[in-house]
Amino acid sequence: MGGFFGVVAKQNCTSDVFFGTDYHSHLGTVRGGLAYLAEGRFHRAIHDISNTQFRSKFDGDYRHFSKLEPVAGIGIISDDFDQPLLIASHLGIYTIAIVGVVTNLEELVAELYRREGGTHLSELGGGCINATEVIASLINSQATFVDGLRYVQQRVEGSSSVLILTNKGEIYAARDRHGRTPVSLARKENALAVAMESCSFPNLGYTLEYHLGAGEILRVTADGYETLSPATPADCTTCAFMWVYFGFPASNIDGANVETVRYRSGQLLAHTAPVDADLVAGIPDSGVAHALGYAAESKIRYARPFIKYTPTWPRSFTPSNDDMRQRIARMKLIPIPELINGKRIIFCDDSIVRGTQLRGQVARLMAAGAREIHMRIACPPLLYRCKFINFSRFTGKMDLMTRRVIRELDGPDADIAAYQDPDGTPYKRMVETIRKELGLTTLAFQRVEDVPRAIDLPDDPVCTYCWTCKKS
Repeated sequence: MGGFFGVVAKQNCTSDVFFGTDYHSHLGTVRGGLAYLAEGRFHRAIHDISNTQFRSKFDGDYRHFSKLEPVAGIGIISDDFDQPLLIASHLGIYTIAIVGVVTNLEELVAELYRREGGTHLSELGGGCINATEVIASLINSQATFVDGLRYVQQRVEGSSSVLILTNKGEIYAARDRHGRTPVSLARKENALAVAMESCSFPNLGYTLEYHLGAGEILRVTADGYETLSPATPADCTTCAFMWVYFGFPASNIDGANVETVRYRSGQLLAHTAPVDADLVAGIPDSGVAHALGYAAESKIRYARPFIKYTPTWPRSFTPSNDDMRQRIARMKLIPIPELINGKRIIFCDDSIVRGTQLRGQVARLMAAGAREIHMRIACPPLLYRCKFINFSRFTGKMDLMTRRVIRELDGPDADIAAYQDPDGTPYKRMVETIRKELGLTTLAFQRVEDVPRAIDLPDDPVCTYCWTCKKS
């Protein structure tokens, strides 16, 4: 997925951009990039961070850039291509970063090639076209940055939030047309910042001031900001997974704090899927707040039978290699036998994607003497592959445990929609099969209608496509 951070200031902003970008490290583990503007010139660094944390990899660049005393900069954590890109066009020289997934990339490339005079794309990594360069080419095809960003919003299928820093020291921030990824603005004395994760603001001295609406385009300078293209609230369908899993607990998305939403999610699960047990636990880290809510509502004590070793192990959803994902999932969680042996445990987690990690965790708990394991999942069963932000790294819908189980139960032509009804027989058969495969005592998922209830933004519908095949 990825996340970006940008600053325009009246003083050296090296530190703010560096640490603000680092606060997005939980959103990706492949590439990192920084671009600063000092005395009208851009200075840039891009590195592979798949085996090294962002701060360590960029420490030398940080010290070098700081000496230049830049007054503007942007940074990005990316799971795909090199970013930010440095672009020269009739609009001027600028650097650009994007977050999202462009599902019609081939169509857009063909459109660019057909244009009078043609175009060329040079940012090829691993033989693949860089989606950020395609977005920049679409922007450059129009008369102004605003026209170009509007054109991107019209043409891109999937999602694309964009951050542009010009050589005039101004930032253009554009939120995805449907608002599926958040973009926020914050202020401190003599500086403004734009970010995906608002948790990046407080420790740098910024105060959250504004959430961009779906499709909104801002121009930001060190003196202030203005809306150049208004939001389209009717089109806003923010990805529900930003609250369920992706977002950092301290972040506020469109007015709803992530930790609070997860807590309410656990409370709702305690009502719809109660069970008697000795303790409630959460799979670290994203299951913890759900478990705290469940424990508070059920009056069953919260405990931590698994402790996450945080200094070096990243999120395990990000590596594309399944063996590496499973190794990370195992190595980062250390069991506490005294809280497992003979205990009836309710475990809360955010989702079940492939099921391979959870299967291993259940086996470890049983081997440590757990008497019962009751799994409570904070979202409904994942039935459809995300087309909008690519929330997890899998190659096809059959990577989903639910789709594999459905195929085993009813064949390749099964009616997937029939498995959405939690009160229906197909749904119950699917959940029971998953329960047996994972070795669980009981298994229950959040109901679809309870996800927006937990988020509690009545005027802002959320995207539930991966559960319902509907955009809102």
